[in-house]
Amino acid sequence: MSSGVVVQGAKPGPAELADPAKAKVWKTARDFEAMVLGQLVAPMFATVETSKGMFGGGAAEEQWRPMMSQEIGKHVAKGGGLGLAVPVYHQMLRAQEAADAAKKAALQEAKE
Repeated sequence: MSSGVVVQGAKPGPAELADPAKAKVWKTARDFEAMVLGQLVAPMFATVETSKGMFGGGAAEEQWRPMMSQEIGKHVAKGGGLGLAVPVYHQMLRAQEAADAAKKAALQEAKE
C-alpha cells in the first residue's frame, strides 16, 4: 500500500490524499483528534457555575453541554489541533499494511 517515501510525522500531502483509502484514514485520524479534544474540554464545563449566569443553567443547558464540548473539539482540531492526528494517521496506515500483508501471506499459504 505504500507508494513512496513517507516522512514519519509528516502531515499527508494532496498527492497522498488522492488515494481514497488514505483520505478516509486521514479523516478518521482527524475525527479521533477532535473527539479527544472534546473529551479534554468537557471537564472545564463541569467547573463552571451556570445557575447564576445569564441563562440560569438548568436541565436543557446540561444536555447541550456535551455537544458544545464536541464542537469546540472539532474546531480546535480543524485549526491544527494538538498534532495528534498525524501520528494516529501513520499508525493506522502501519496497522492496515500489516493486516494486508498477513492476509496476503495467509492466502499464499492456503494456495500451497
